[in-house]
Amino acid sequence: MTRLVIAQALVSCKTLTPPALGQGRFQKKGNERMPRKLIATQYISLDGVIEDPVGMEESGLGDWTGPFKRGPEGDGFKHAELMSCDALVFGRRTYEGFAAVWPHVQDEAGFADRINKLPKHIASRTMTTASWANSMILSEDAVSDIRRLRAADGGDILVYGSATLLHDLLAQDLVDRVNLMIYPVTLGRGKRLWAEGSAARFALIDVRVLGSGILLVRYDRDRAE
Repeated sequence: MTRLVIAQALVSCKTLTPPALGQGRFQKKGNERMPRKLIATQYISLDGVIEDPVGMEESGLGDWTGPFKRGPEGDGFKHAELMSCDALVFGRRTYEGFAAVWPHVQDEAGFADRINKLPKHIASRTMTTASWANSMILSEDAVSDIRRLRAADGGDILVYGSATLLHDLLAQDLVDRVNLMIYPVTLGRGKRLWAEGSAARFALIDVRVLGSGILLVRYDRDRAE
């Protein structure tokens, strides 16, 4: 699979009108001030696997999302999702996959321009340099860095993929929302969204059927327990 095809599989960019971006530490919902959210966005199989959905890594799972199409509504959601955040967080492998593609992509809808300009925070104990524009490597205590980022001024933060990092963030109860595109396939192995010991309650905020049987489900963390 070529790098460009991988890019198109990750996000198919259409000419869409993006929503207004959040401004400052809080976003407004009517007169209510809403705190910044850390949002995990994932492609996930029916048996809970989130690893290597488009075959960029050497997992042996292949391009398990490729046979399915999410359609214009799904493409529009991925576009709006990026346009409404102010920062990105990646684990090393996900970052390297994106960094190999997006600096070289152009699109009419402005997705590539937006993702290239956004601040990118990378959790890695092995990387020493990051060449993609506006990238910064977090300290060895990346979870603490992300906790501080979440508490700082700004709009929402989007975490793409990054299964190992996401397990740590879920364990520390730092994830405020999960956006899941559930694909009608089981894989039988691979890293799953929920690790042992990550019990939590979530509240459903949205569900839609997309394209060829993909289910978009969005949950907010319910901390009123």
